[in-house]
Amino acid sequence: MLFPLSWPLKLPGEFWIKQVLIHLVWATLFYANLFYFTPQLIYKNKAVLFVLLMIAILVSVVYLNNWLDEITGWKAVFTKVYKNPAKKSSDDNHVYNYWTIITALVLLGVSTIIAVSRKIKADQEAFRATEQEKISSELSFLKAQINPHFFFNILHTIYALADSNPVASKDAVYTLSHMMRYVIYETKNDLTDLEKEIKFIEDYIKLMKLRLSDDVQIIFEKQVNLKNHEIAPMLFLPFVENAFKHGISGVHPSYIYIEVSQSAEELKLEIRNSLFEEQTAQLEDSNGIGIVNTKRRLDLLYPGRYTLSVDRDSNIREFIVNLTFRFK
Repeated sequence: MLFPLSWPLKLPGEFWIKQVLIHLVWATLFYANLFYFTPQLIYKNKAVLFVLLMIAILVSVVYLNNWLDEITGWKAVFTKVYKNPAKKSSDDNHVYNYWTIITALVLLGVSTIIAVSRKIKADQEAFRATEQEKISSELSFLKAQINPHFFFNILHTIYALADSNPVASKDAVYTLSHMMRYVIYETKNDLTDLEKEIKFIEDYIKLMKLRLSDDVQIIFEKQVNLKNHEIAPMLFLPFVENAFKHGISGVHPSYIYIEVSQSAEELKLEIRNSLFEEQTAQLEDSNGIGIVNTKRRLDLLYPGRYTLSVDRDSNIREFIVNLTFRFK
């Protein structure tokens, strides 16, 4: 609108009145298309109706622009002031109308692109919010599956001790109370401290040792001065639980080796346990409900940031789990 100020001549007031009026038309056209026409037609897949409306708008804008020229009379004043009595030819009018159409097309095109871009962005944000809500719901569901599975096994352990060793069963209940506190207060959050997770595993091992014979060797090693990080709660338990479930024999010497180590921004959990022929089929089936769910949790929480290998070495009769993931 202000571009004519750069022209080397003084323009009459009628010209500036026309400039203000036509730019009000342009602004109305731009925002009407941005907030009403495109949302009401393009968003609702009424493309044909939208195109017809745009054609009608272009025709109307040409007539409206010429009408504003007449009511403001700026052309007549311009000709009189600058003594240019030559009449405009029809070709000049066609060029004048052509530029009016081009201007309208640019405004309509830009406003349509902006409106569609805003719609795409809003849809993407809504999709991301829905996906995040889905992931959160699935994680809650998976944790709900893991926790009852864990308590089912623990209560069986305490039940077995109740008659044979009442003192040990009381100790088990006390240890379980600490573990339940962790489960109740920590698993409702998305993250917990690494040291709390490790302490939970230590309590679990302590509880499981109460019913094991001297033929079972349990080794738990953790790196000295582990740097504390936030991790997903109940992440280690299914692997440890699986080792106790499948790595212990009532008639053969057996062992479980668990190591937690850290390097730079990576955390590694390694579990090795003895393997027996009668357990092979069970291991091949699922490796435990908890491990299946934990794999899914890892996919959701640490996509592309973890490696998990679950192997069975028949030669040395050993089952091996290696989990490594980056904190960031």
